[in-house]
Amino acid sequence: MKVLDSELLKGYARMAMDGFNQGWHERNGGNLSYRLKAEEVDLLKDDFDFSGDWQEIGWQKNDESAFPGLAGEFFMVSGSGKYFRNIELDPAANVCIIQLNEEGNRFKKVWGLVNGGRPTSELPTHLANLEVLKNRDENIRVVYHCHPTNTVALTYVLPLDERVFTREIYEMATECPIVFPEGIGIVPWMLCGGKLIGDATSEIMKTKDVAVWAHHGAFCCGYDFDLTFGLMHTVEKAAEILVKVRSMTDTKVNTITPEQFRELNAPFGVNINEKFLYERHTFKIGEMPQD
Repeated sequence: MKVLDSELLKGYARMAMDGFNQGWHERNGGNLSYRLKAEEVDLLKDDFDFSGDWQEIGWQKNDESAFPGLAGEFFMVSGSGKYFRNIELDPAANVCIIQLNEEGNRFKKVWGLVNGGRPTSELPTHLANLEVLKNRDENIRVVYHCHPTNTVALTYVLPLDERVFTREIYEMATECPIVFPEGIGIVPWMLCGGKLIGDATSEIMKTKDVAVWAHHGAFCCGYDFDLTFGLMHTVEKAAEILVKVRSMTDTKVNTITPEQFRELNAPFGVNINEKFLYERHTFKIGEMPQD
């Protein structure tokens, strides 16, 4: 089967356009990766070109990134400098499929980017997260990075503490602790595209599905495109509500209590991380817990 005719590419392009339509992908902002299943590789491999050279994964000097846990695997990734708004219009020019070598430290483009170019500059971060996520759960295949406006705005006014950030987001929508019961991890500002930020993000992804990059954007993961987009959409919707609440007041009159959050566990089959269910002393937005 041709890659252009595949359900995989259709789902990938739809998610890219959904993110763009939300306003999360200005210019060439954001990136998306997917770890192909063996049966998808078998279905599409006749459309692959294996004649290219093996290339270094990292773009920063002295970045010797290696991902042995992903050796030999195939990934669909967005191109560096490419615009999400163009993926649906011309996927072959804006997306590629790559394979890692047997050491997991070089990649080869086997499909796409027909007008030239490299995979996203965030490739080391995507691969670092995909390797950790594969170890955590073999079925997690999507990693998504975007620039959600309200989520980023909150990194300027909330403490960069995962307990506070998660709790404030949880209180904005009952759905949040059900969708991401392990909470949100926070990465302080770091230079994007290199090993340090990749390692910091993948450390969060060992236990969580969402990581927020301070003053930049967010990373999330999932089993498929719908679940991953839905997760990011849920976080950003709650962030939008919090921005609106904070624009009216710095102190809430009402909110959801820890005990009310705990009531969600049994009916929805979740186990909300108790770290985020501390007792508040006031309803002041951004208040640090008193340990």
